[in-house]
Amino acid sequence: MELIRGVHNLRPEHRGSVVTIGNFDGVHKGHQMLLNRLRRLADQQHQPLTVVLFEPQPREYFGADQAPARLTLLRDKVRLLARCGVDRVLCLAFNQRLRELSAQQFIEQILVKGLGASYVVVGDDFRFGCDRKGDFTLLQQQGMQHGFHTEHAATFLLDDERVSSSRVRTLLASGNFRQVACLLGRAFCYEGRVRQDRQLGRTLGVPTANLPLPMKPPALQGVYVVAVKTEDGQVYWGVANIGWRPTVGSTRPVLEVHLLDFSGNLYGQRLTVIPCQRLRREMRFDGIDALRAQLMRDIDAGHHYAERMAAGAEGSSRLSALCRDDADGWTLLATAPAVTESAS
Repeated sequence: MELIRGVHNLRPEHRGSVVTIGNFDGVHKGHQMLLNRLRRLADQQHQPLTVVLFEPQPREYFGADQAPARLTLLRDKVRLLARCGVDRVLCLAFNQRLRELSAQQFIEQILVKGLGASYVVVGDDFRFGCDRKGDFTLLQQQGMQHGFHTEHAATFLLDDERVSSSRVRTLLASGNFRQVACLLGRAFCYEGRVRQDRQLGRTLGVPTANLPLPMKPPALQGVYVVAVKTEDGQVYWGVANIGWRPTVGSTRPVLEVHLLDFSGNLYGQRLTVIPCQRLRREMRFDGIDALRAQLMRDIDAGHHYAERMAAGAEGSSRLSALCRDDADGWTLLATAPAVTESAS
């Protein structure tokens, strides 16, 4: 798959595409169903399938503090889009210049001149151009003028509810990872490279691997039982704090994870961390001793969860199944035991 950064990098061979436009945050099942249909359409037209998206996402540009939590970084989004059969991603920098582009100019410069679109498919609430003045009606009118077809993307329902990035965020906030996995078609996860930090966890007797989170705010905040996959393919249970570490006054969000029954050096390794069960909210403690005592309780809860997951004949394969990088690995969550959130 080809990632094209900016209209200025479009070449004549990029003209002639089946095009869809959006944020595609999370690349959930609604997105996947749309892309599967467009893949078939592109094959019928003997043309590539191109996704146009924006970085940062428009609401992040207009106010990062008010923007919804990001589900996927660009790197992960592109990887997931490739798995859905997308041939090209045109990533447009959402800046002042793009913001001031009128809807008419967007169509003419990007869809017609840049991509030579034959089909353009968007959601029914799609808005574009300066002050969001462009809508599907305008797109349809311009399509007839410039010779491209336009279609509404059908809404995808699961259990009679619309599948959307907003719904995924709501379910994440409530800790309903089973339903999140159903909407995504995979387990929700964080990926990142372990960096050296203050080593406070080691001082407390609870060594942690720290992954910086470039997403502000993070989609999750709190303490969770997690499954962790290391760079060499080994998988472990762990307990992770995701957020701002209020007791030590972090200025940026971080994911710090303690791997159960593990000893070794993880610095520099890329980890995949899959939240499985919420234990509690993130808290500020009066001192290090109170923090250490709570961490011990969290680790005990993590061991209890792992023991329950290991029960039964299939227990030895459950952890590995959860960390599989395909659409089936998430099914482990359907049998996950419940853990009562600690009030302490």
